Amino acid sequence: MSERRARILAVTNQKGGVGKTTTALNLAAGLAELRRRVLLIDIDPQGNATTGSGVEIGEDQPTLCEVLMGEATIPEVTLQVEDMGFDLVPANGDLTAAEVALMDLEDRSGVLKAALDPLRGRYHHVIIDCPPALNVLTLNALTAADRVLIPMQCEYYALEGLTALLNTIEQIQDSVNPDLEIEGLVRTMFDIRNNLSGAVSRQLGEHFGDKLYSTVVPRNVRVAEAPSYGQSVIHYDRESRGAVAYLGLAGEYLRRLGADPR
Repeated sequence: MSERRARILAVTNQKGGVGKTTTALNLAAGLAELRRRVLLIDIDPQGNATTGSGVEIGEDQPTLCEVLMGEATIPEVTLQVEDMGFDLVPANGDLTAAEVALMDLEDRSGVLKAALDPLRGRYHHVIIDCPPALNVLTLNALTAADRVLIPMQCEYYALEGLTALLNTIEQIQDSVNPDLEIEGLVRTMFDIRNNLSGAVSRQLGEHFGDKLYSTVVPRNVRVAEAPSYGQSVIHYDRESRGAVAYLGLAGEYLRRLGADPR
């Protein structure tokens, strides 16, 4: 797909605590570093991608909630995160109200897609940070997306959750988004000293082949610290192992697209 028409990537995993928001935020920052126009959409009521971008939502600031409820357009709620070079559609706990309202709509899964379609010429990449659950918000993200990126922590229970997620993606392909594809899996919070991490990593490679990204994000204290400073790890400590890994992930993502990362 040409970068002249925004490629929409949903970053999701039904299991929490696997580095999903960290991956969405740092991939956005990494692509922006590579001079791509990037829109990061926070569709998680926890709003972690928003606060991790250093954004505090004021009382008068509209969010994705208003977009999903038909009260605003995406350009009207979009904020420029100048320090990190990307645009952000923010979210907070108000999204739970939108979730309830969407349940009453006949086309409850297609609201975000309809809102995004007019904007696909403005950006190279749109990245959606999904909630760690299969709900109507995640369904909207997967209906709007071209591809799905799955962050994976290499532990036993992560494999169990992956099966459920793959089944969900297949159901969405069969119903509302037949063009949806799995972009790949990214190993996150990887501990090279842990034998189980290595065993699970080998299993993923055997099962998913080239869908498994070669970039591995290590367990790194700088990655954990960065959100509390409202920064990506790339901006918090560019020399850290976590920052190097996420810059590498952005480059690998572009190469898989057939684009020159330089």
